[in-house]
Amino acid sequence: MEVLAFRTTYSFWLTRALLLRAVGFIYVVAFLILVRQGPALMGSQGILPAGHFLDLIAEQLGSRGAAMWELPSLFWVSASDAALSAGAWLGFLGALVVLAGFGNAPLLGVLWALYLSFTHVGQIFYGYGWDTLLCESGFLAIFFAPAWRGREFDPRSPPPLIVIVLYRWLAFRIMFGAGLIKLRGDPCWTDLTCLAYHYETQPNPGPLSPYFHAAPLWFHKLGTAFNHVVEVAAPFGVFGPRRLRLVCGALIIVFQLILIASGNLSFLNWLTLVIALACFDDQQLLRVLPARLSSRLRAKLSGVVEARQSRRRLSACAALAVVVAVLSLNPVVNLLSPRQAMNASFEPFNLVNTYGAFGSVSRERYEVVIEGTSAATLDENTRWQEYELPCKPGRVDRGPCWITPYHYRLDWQLWFIPLSPDYNRRWFFSLTNKLLRGDARVLALFADNPFAERPPRFIRAVFYKYRFAPPGSRAVWQREPAGQYLPPVSLDDAEFREALQQYRITD
Repeated sequence: MEVLAFRTTYSFWLTRALLLRAVGFIYVVAFLILVRQGPALMGSQGILPAGHFLDLIAEQLGSRGAAMWELPSLFWVSASDAALSAGAWLGFLGALVVLAGFGNAPLLGVLWALYLSFTHVGQIFYGYGWDTLLCESGFLAIFFAPAWRGREFDPRSPPPLIVIVLYRWLAFRIMFGAGLIKLRGDPCWTDLTCLAYHYETQPNPGPLSPYFHAAPLWFHKLGTAFNHVVEVAAPFGVFGPRRLRLVCGALIIVFQLILIASGNLSFLNWLTLVIALACFDDQQLLRVLPARLSSRLRAKLSGVVEARQSRRRLSACAALAVVVAVLSLNPVVNLLSPRQAMNASFEPFNLVNTYGAFGSVSRERYEVVIEGTSAATLDENTRWQEYELPCKPGRVDRGPCWITPYHYRLDWQLWFIPLSPDYNRRWFFSLTNKLLRGDARVLALFADNPFAERPPRFIRAVFYKYRFAPPGSRAVWQREPAGQYLPPVSLDDAEFREALQQYRITD
C-alpha cells in the first residue's frame, strides 16, 4: 500500500534534497569569492572599504539607526577586517554543511543573514542581480529546509508545498522579467540579431564564445527566437499542468546550460537552474536516476510519504506566502511598466525583487587596459607595461577562460567602464591609488604584477577596441587603440590627489 500511495501521490522530498544541496553549492561559491576577494574589494585597505561606506551612509541619513534599517547588515556591529573575514569563512563552512545534506532552517537563516550583510556593504561590486537573487532564494530555503534536524528525509519536517509554489513564482519573475526587458529594450532582440553581437561583447566571454560568435546569422536568429520562447512563453508553464510544467522546467534548464557554455555570468545561470528544479516532483526525478540509486530512494520515500506538516510549520509557511504576496506588488507593477527597471529591490531585505539581463547589447567591444611605468619622466619612448587580470580580455594571444560559477568581480566591473565612464570613476581612482602604492591585497586580484620589485611611478588607463580574430588565426583577439580613460597620474600628481579627496578616498 505504501508503494501504491507513493506512485499515485506527488511528493517533493527528493526535490527538496536536491534543491537545498544545490543552494548550498551556490553559497559555497559565493562565500569562497568573499574569502578570496573580499579583503581587496571591501576590507579596511580595499578598493571600497565597507567600514568607510557605512560611516558615509550613517552621515547621509543622519543616524546609524536610520541607516541600519535602510541598509540591514551584521557589519554595522563591526566592519573590521577580522569581522569580514570571520563572516566569509563562517558562511563558507556553513555552506559546505548544507551541500553535504545536513542543512536546517537555523543554518540557512545564518547563511542568508551573512550574505545579505555582505551584499549591502559590497557597494558597486555587489550591485548585481545574482546577489539579490541568492538573497531571495536563500530566504525561501530557510522555510523549505527541515526545521531543526539536518536530515533530508526527516518525517517531522516534510517539504512544504507552498514553498515549492513560491520557488516557481521566483522562476517566473526571473525568466519573464528577462524576456520583457529584452523586448522593450534593444531592437536587435525583435529583429533576432542580438546574438550576432552578444557572444563577442558580453562581459566575460568563455572558451566556446568565439565558436558561438562565428556561427552563421541563421543560427543566431534561431537562438534569439529560442530565447524568447524560454523567457516569455515558458514561464507561464511553471504554473500549468504537470506535463507542461515538466517541459517548461526542462526548457529553462537547457537554456541555462547553453548560457553557461557560452559565457561567464557568475553564478546567475547556475542559480536560475537550481530554482527551476521546483518544477519537478520526486517521481519525475526518479525516472532520470540510475536504477540502483532510484531503488534505494524509493525505499526511503515509502517511509515518509504520509508525513504531515505541523501546525507551527504550516502557520510559518502561510505567513511567508502572505509576505511574498504583499511584497510582490511592486515587482509586478514593474513588470507591467513600459519603464521596467532591471534587477531592482523595493525593500531593504531583498525578499522579493525584479530581475532582467541584457536589455541592450553592445555592437562593439571596448576594454580599458591599465598600464604602468617606472620611468621618471614621460615621453613618446616611455615603456608601458600592462596589468593582466585573471579572466578579462587583455593580451590578444590569451584566450577566454571558463570560470563560471566562480566570479572575478574586478574583471567584471572593468567591463562597465567604457559603457559608463563617469559612473565608475570613484572606485577606479581608488584602484589606481592602490596600484601606485603597490598594495599587495589589491594586486592579488590581478593575474600578475609587472612591478613586483617596486610600484610604478605612473599609471594610465587606455581604451582598446577588441574583436575576435578570424577562425584559424594564432591570436584569439584583435585590438586597436580607441582613446584614453585616465591620463598618466602619480602619487605626486596634485590633480590626482585632489580627485581622491573629492571622492573621499582614503589611503
